[in-house]
Amino acid sequence: MRNIDNLSLDGILIARLKELNINYIEELIKYKRSNLKDKGFNNSEINRIIISLQLLGLDLNKKK
Repeated sequence: MRNIDNLSLDGILIARLKELNINYIEELIKYKRSNLKDKGFNNSEINRIIISLQLLGLDLNKKK
């Protein structure tokens, strides 16, 4: 499993994900945009997460 620290996100976003016990990229990609919004992330933050995942060839709401 790949640690979310490997994503090109700022430390604040990484810390917020870790507070939600999302520590691995494989856990994060199971979330939908609406799930992250419900957890308090705004559209700009979600877009940064999506772009960072896309740079690795991944996207939200995917198994792998």
